[in-house]
Amino acid sequence: MLLQRTELAASATGVFWLESDPVSGGNVIMTLEAGVGIPLLSRSFSARSQVNGYGGGALCAGPESVFAVEASGQQVYHIDTATGACSPLTDDDACYGGLSWDAAHHRVLAVREANGRQQLMGIALTDSESANCILHESEDFYSAPAVSADGRHLAWVSWSLPDMPWVASVLWTASIQQDGSLTQARRWPSPSKGSVQQPIFDGDDVIVLSDHEGWWQPWRLASSGQWHLLDGTREDHASAPWQLGERHHQCLPDGGWVRVRYQAGVGQLWLCSENEETGVRIAREYVDFRCLVVQGQRVLCIARSSTRLDTVLSVDWGTGHAEPLSGGEEPFPGMTLSQPELFSVPPSAGGVDAISGFFYPPVPSASDGKSVPIILIAHGGPTSTTYPVLNLQTQFWCRQGFAVADVNYRGSSGFGRAFRMALAGNWGRVDVADMERAARWLVDNKAVDPARLFIQGRSSGGYTALLAMVQTDVFAAGASQFGVSDPRRLRAMTHRFESGYLDWLLGSPDDCPDNWQQRSPLAQADRLCRPMIFFQGAQDRVVVPQQTTAIVNALRRNGGSPEVYVYPDEGHGFRKQSNVADMLERLLRFYRRQSTDQ
Repeated sequence: MLLQRTELAASATGVFWLESDPVSGGNVIMTLEAGVGIPLLSRSFSARSQVNGYGGGALCAGPESVFAVEASGQQVYHIDTATGACSPLTDDDACYGGLSWDAAHHRVLAVREANGRQQLMGIALTDSESANCILHESEDFYSAPAVSADGRHLAWVSWSLPDMPWVASVLWTASIQQDGSLTQARRWPSPSKGSVQQPIFDGDDVIVLSDHEGWWQPWRLASSGQWHLLDGTREDHASAPWQLGERHHQCLPDGGWVRVRYQAGVGQLWLCSENEETGVRIAREYVDFRCLVVQGQRVLCIARSSTRLDTVLSVDWGTGHAEPLSGGEEPFPGMTLSQPELFSVPPSAGGVDAISGFFYPPVPSASDGKSVPIILIAHGGPTSTTYPVLNLQTQFWCRQGFAVADVNYRGSSGFGRAFRMALAGNWGRVDVADMERAARWLVDNKAVDPARLFIQGRSSGGYTALLAMVQTDVFAAGASQFGVSDPRRLRAMTHRFESGYLDWLLGSPDDCPDNWQQRSPLAQADRLCRPMIFFQGAQDRVVVPQQTTAIVNALRRNGGSPEVYVYPDEGHGFRKQSNVADMLERLLRFYRRQSTDQ
């Protein structure tokens, strides 16, 4: 299982991040001591937010403290970095996330979720200070609270059902009074409909990433209310905001900036000083960057590459020199890894968009000139993205003689608003068509065996894999990893965050009943005649186990013999090393058996 480093926070005195524990599946708070990453607390303290089901913003830092959301109880804890003393700041039945530090008022800002509603909160550090207070409510969802340097202004993002935050969201600002409460709260709609995210302050002005002109680009909202485009590069400067607390851009003390841009699924880090007209790309050996934070003369972030584990990276913003502070290990020193090769499938007849992905050849490559089996992977989301970052499961397949292809089908983020919105009403159609297009292109252009094409996916990617097995004859076998098989059941049971998402993806059941019938793997199970294997977590509350049980039973009634494996201690996404290893071993036997049967 891949050791992941995720959320990052920093103060003037320390650097802190979350690091996955492959044994327990939890997230350990790490810090630097003498240049070495060590746990700040016992590994029994796991930090993770569950706000919106996907969390984010479970960690922030003050001058001598760290604040974290404890995974099991979802409460905010205050951690003294000098003594390690840990105490709760909240005690209720809510979930918290999106934490940020308000230095002027010596408190933590957070999104609170309870009883089907959200609030923007200010959380006091001690009982002697003003009580925890609700800063704003009445909106369906909140994210990204940011305070100006002088502590006089607050900005945040809100959105309303049935929209997802990458469809339509709004920037808000307010003035902060001396007692910490808000006044003059105001919405700032973008010049045309779009999605905004990650507001930050530059003096009294707010800089926000907005896609109302087709791409998530940086815009300055002046105090006069005028919107000014800061970077006309037609590339997304952020990914889809599934989680709270993302940071893909920052202003620098000298008046410059640092930003992430995504090009064909590859993240690029760009740096610009005050006196430059254009930026320069830095840290080119990395392919994705998250959680940018400025600490003195340097910018810190989590950087990912194709060959090494996640890195806590430090960039001197004066020189552009980058060096790792922690992480960046070679998972298997001396072992040759399969390197991702960007491929692009040109537009098809009728002007259908070009799509792209990453092809991983077997290692070592086939020396006899014979074609090799390939596994096409449909990423989850579906409004998400696959990046060419190190994935040990991909490397496992390549070491076993398989090629792997990660596909960014229409609807993926990072390719502009129009490409992302192409999935509206078309889930189960354009994604499936693009997986088939990618498969046929790879057969024609890479040394892969057309008789040994396999497809797999997690969550919504499992849905795409199932429908590809229903609608096409391209794939010899498929694998669903806690995949959606019954959209109607998912719609009825999904959490509030995604309660309007299914109707956006398929159209409402009342207006588009045929979509819900024809694009339901369960309803079309009689057409699924080729081998399938299923993996499911018994504690999954997103794609509940009954989904997998229902389609497996339907396939068996139709005379099929699907394989199914249920893991009692897993939820939506397998986190324990032993379970991931078991799943890979079973998948390997399954694919080899299908290869032998050809």
